[in-house]
Amino acid sequence: MAKTTKGKVRDFIKQSASHLVLASGCGIFLFPFVWMLSTSLKPDQEIFVYPPIIIPRPILWENYPKMWNYLPFFTFLRNTMYVTSMVLIGTILSCSVVAYGFSRLRWPGRDVVFIMVLATMMLPFQVTMIPLYLIFKQLNWINTFKPLWIGSFFAVNGFFVFLLRQFYLTIPLELEDAAKIDGCGYFGIYWRIMLPLIKPALATVAIFSFMWTWNDFIGPLIYINSVDKMTLALGLRLFQTTYSAEWALMMSAATVMTLPVLTLFFVAQKYFIQGITLTGMKG
Repeated sequence: MAKTTKGKVRDFIKQSASHLVLASGCGIFLFPFVWMLSTSLKPDQEIFVYPPIIIPRPILWENYPKMWNYLPFFTFLRNTMYVTSMVLIGTILSCSVVAYGFSRLRWPGRDVVFIMVLATMMLPFQVTMIPLYLIFKQLNWINTFKPLWIGSFFAVNGFFVFLLRQFYLTIPLELEDAAKIDGCGYFGIYWRIMLPLIKPALATVAIFSFMWTWNDFIGPLIYINSVDKMTLALGLRLFQTTYSAEWALMMSAATVMTLPVLTLFFVAQKYFIQGITLTGMKG
């Protein structure tokens, strides 16, 4: 009995230590978000004081409507939503089709081409940045949204193709054979059978794609010149000028910009975790 009690005490200590470590790590990662939210509600004289003030005195809720009117924030939001929506549609459709071809169809050179797709993941963006810019310049697409989303309709992200391919491989071949017997073609199998079965993987792709596009700064910086076409990530830079910066308004805008990403993750986290867990079980 005493041994059992010692075991329970040992387990309690281990669990308490684990929770303490996790809570400490959570606090470290949450601190930048807390500081951002706190700064968005501060008067200017409290932003850079030391030690830092977490709870502003007074709390300036008016920073948010002031931020909204300081710059064309609604225009930035509309542009970002448009680009992100197009990228989501293009990425999910194109990558799921390409991954289906790599996983379920047999054709000459399939494995070689798939290795080439994976090899593109090793190329940093800085290598392709100048050639892409020259191509888009020849097409007269500079200062338009097209360079930011056209590529997503051609499955340019090798990581997403790999992720979806691995998920396709976990689906039993018997389902596909039964559909063929019933007279279903390849596209019918893809649309009616495969897509509903890979929802967790599609949710993972959607979350990653949304976050990368919503927070993208370098892409709009390269291709967008006019203020009326700027996205949120690029528009935030306008709160800072050569000689001064509206830090409170910038943090207010950053807080508003962060909310959709957090909302999407918490709403779709079940599918996100399931997609990451199941992907790669077969292949």
